Amino acid sequence: MPGETSSPHYSEIRMWSMRIFGFIILIFGALLGIGGVKLVSLAGSPYYLLVGIALIFSGALTIAGRVAGLYVYFVAFLATIVWSLFEAGLDGWALVPRLVGPFILLVLAVLVMPARLLNGKPTRRAYAAGLTVILALGLLIAVPLAKAPLTTLPVPIVPDGTVYFDQATAPAAADWPTYGGGPGAQRYSDLSQITPENVNQLKQAWVFRTGDIPKNFGVEMTPLKIGDVLYGCTSRHKIFALDAATGKQKWMFDPMTPAEFAPPNSACRGVAYYKQADAPPGGVCAERIIAGTLDAKLIAVDAATGQPCKGFGTNGVADLNEGMGEVPPGMVSVTSAPTIVHGVVVTGQQIIDGQRRWAPSGVMRGYDAATGVLRFAWDMGQPDITKLPPAGKTYTLGTANMWSTAVADESLGLIYLPMANPSGDYYSSTRSPEERKYGSSVTALDVETGKPRWVYQLVKNDVWDYDTPSQPSLVDFPTPSGNVPALVQTTKVGDIFILDRRTGQPLTKVEEVKAPQGGVEPAERAPTQLRSLYNTTQQPDITESQMWGISPIDQMLCRIQFRSAHYEGIFTPPSVDKPWIEYPGNNGGSDWGSLSVDVRRGVIVLNYNEYPSYSTLVPRAEDDKLGVFYMGDPRYKGPGPGDNRPQADLPYGISANQGWLMPTGVLCKQPPYGGIRAIALATGQTLWDHPFGTAQRNGPWGIPSMLPFEIGVPSNGGPVTTASGLIFVAATTDDFIRAIDLKTGKTIWSDQLPAGGQATPMVYEAGGKQYVVIMAGGHHSMLTPAGDYLVAYALPDRR
Repeated sequence: MPGETSSPHYSEIRMWSMRIFGFIILIFGALLGIGGVKLVSLAGSPYYLLVGIALIFSGALTIAGRVAGLYVYFVAFLATIVWSLFEAGLDGWALVPRLVGPFILLVLAVLVMPARLLNGKPTRRAYAAGLTVILALGLLIAVPLAKAPLTTLPVPIVPDGTVYFDQATAPAAADWPTYGGGPGAQRYSDLSQITPENVNQLKQAWVFRTGDIPKNFGVEMTPLKIGDVLYGCTSRHKIFALDAATGKQKWMFDPMTPAEFAPPNSACRGVAYYKQADAPPGGVCAERIIAGTLDAKLIAVDAATGQPCKGFGTNGVADLNEGMGEVPPGMVSVTSAPTIVHGVVVTGQQIIDGQRRWAPSGVMRGYDAATGVLRFAWDMGQPDITKLPPAGKTYTLGTANMWSTAVADESLGLIYLPMANPSGDYYSSTRSPEERKYGSSVTALDVETGKPRWVYQLVKNDVWDYDTPSQPSLVDFPTPSGNVPALVQTTKVGDIFILDRRTGQPLTKVEEVKAPQGGVEPAERAPTQLRSLYNTTQQPDITESQMWGISPIDQMLCRIQFRSAHYEGIFTPPSVDKPWIEYPGNNGGSDWGSLSVDVRRGVIVLNYNEYPSYSTLVPRAEDDKLGVFYMGDPRYKGPGPGDNRPQADLPYGISANQGWLMPTGVLCKQPPYGGIRAIALATGQTLWDHPFGTAQRNGPWGIPSMLPFEIGVPSNGGPVTTASGLIFVAATTDDFIRAIDLKTGKTIWSDQLPAGGQATPMVYEAGGKQYVVIMAGGHHSMLTPAGDYLVAYALPDRR
């Protein structure tokens, strides 16, 4: 029987296959070798240099037709396995860039290897093929077996009807009257018709399409439910009312906001409901919906008809631009639901990040809910101004604003503001003492006077955009001396603080930790920062070995970036000489979606992000050359190139790569990028903590991987809990809404949404049936599909 070498044509094909393979190996080796030299010069891993040399040698021999070149590749691959297991253990996601690409090349090496040499002697192809199969099977078996077991502690069973709320903060039930559910914003419902046992029967009950699909921002909306009506807003801030049982539209009000008032990062998270106590029942605007707009107006419409309340402000409109000075289109908008307490509508406004230091003011204002008359203004830079500034003057420019959602305590007459940091986020030398006091804090205002009652700062002199992002939740917190009215506040660094809401004093342990010094403003950096010992989602500092990618090459490039940057852990100061790493980044921890508190079991649930930013300060002259100008500058033609934002009026702009993305669209840090956690409210003990979200809709270059494995993806939007022990949450970039068992953290139902579910669900009852509703509108910065779908779920009717 003739051997393989007896066919000159076949030998020629085999030879050219080897040469092509050798050329591929040679290219990979050169790339790894060149990058490896750079990485070693930065005191990084020598692996890439060594394996690059090995691959160059392998490629050269293979191009020359030497089977020994393939043997060299096998040895390099075996060394790669040893190195990978040493660095990453059996973490499957961490092994992907280290082994998947090299393994594909290993298979090709087996395929191009001839069975016999030209002299007729057999090669080791059969052994190589067998070894390849063994290695593949071994890793496929070992990686899942080595996966860390889920930590699950018993979820507390509340004895004797103990609860974690008082009468003023009772949770939502049949209705969902505020953005956060009940008046305490716990995002918890006392309904229990949908249970862990029957949730797998949940079906779409109705879908409402708003007609507004966001172009460069999100919707993020959680509706209200009052009586038999749902109230919400579209991405263009139209207000609508729906039949709660059928989703049929009752009315829609269009504020006719000009198209240019639709900046990036704008949204409509919700609306507010107000019932006028002294109005005749059924009278015009006796019940009203109050909301903000993209052009900074506060509007009031009749809850029954959607017609403007003529007695509110001027024909139903209070203009928030008064006293703000020059406001370029899109610079100032109201993206969150107002909060109403003691008949006063309190609102802040979003000021577009990164535009200029002397941006419009972050002033907080309260308006009479019936008349729209300005009741108070709190301008931290000019505390003597209690309403409008004097003619020709403005509220203090550039002060910290509240873009997120407040919560109020009717019994105390206090409203609690999650405050952002001042304009010019990443540079602090020009800040006033008041900005240094109130920036990135929780501040309690007396709603009767508009004056601060107390302030608790969470980040000192913040230059990381670690503004306070989420709506606080009000609870009764157990202490040795009895229950204390408290608020629960999350942060972007992952810490959870429990504060006495009467005084602002912490009710759980906190500590001052040493903070890194230096950076572009060394005299400005606080020597210590505050950390909560109650509970934190903050992970240990990242290391070079946690760099990721889709191949060894982009993983190596991420390692080079890591070694080329300043990084001293959390609170690494901003720098201009080279980039710095911010971990978690400014979308870390728990964002505007806020957390949920099961106030009957005493359990906190929150989803969180844990991915870094890779940033650098850019000298003003360089930004000018790049055409990076602020909104309102005559030279402004739109957002600057890449991630650049101008921070005009300061020496530096900012280039912030949020997520630390490579050109492939893959993050430089290995997964997970997000999780979901349950915490015992009374003790702060973590009950369970899981990666949150699959890789199905994510992948390199925006191509969905369709991998249904839990990887832990970024999320925006919060959870809700119910009396039956369920968690409903969407938020993730895989576009699912999920029901999770509160006791175990396991997903027991899910449904694919028609667009990104970057919003917080709500729960209510209509006609004796419990509904779960989620806005699927997508989100531009989360790269999820845009849409205009409000989706309701319920159990099927019993026959």
